[in-house]
Amino acid sequence: MSHIDFLKIAVEESLLSVQAGSSPFGAVIVKDGKIIAKAHNQVVLLNDPTAHAEVQCIRLACQTLKSFDLSGCTLYTSCEPCPMCLNAIKWANITQVYYAATRDDADAIGFRDRVFYQEDPIELNHLILNEARSVMDTWYSQQDKKPY
Repeated sequence: MSHIDFLKIAVEESLLSVQAGSSPFGAVIVKDGKIIAKAHNQVVLLNDPTAHAEVQCIRLACQTLKSFDLSGCTLYTSCEPCPMCLNAIKWANITQVYYAATRDDADAIGFRDRVFYQEDPIELNHLILNEARSVMDTWYSQQDKKPY
């Protein structure tokens, strides 16, 4: 199958999402030329703002491969990934993404992706709590830890 073929499957997933009562976004993850996961947006259906198609697809792929490391996988998505999804893609070690519609296309139909590419409106406040660092040090000293 070609990149276009996999991208068309991601778009088919986006249509399934619309038909299920959610948003027009779908994704597919491929490894060694085979689809290992496909998913669509479930934000509205699950009342979960993190249930974007790409994130849902990453979750399924990790379950399929029994690994949090998706190195060597390619993600195909019906629309340009938002910053949350881009960072999930990075955490999963996926280094190649193909998308069909753009963030401007999403903006044109009412999605607010554009705000997430601008300055961060969130106020971050650091409070020193030594216990938090102590837990991190405990994890760091473990011989069998699995860093990611």
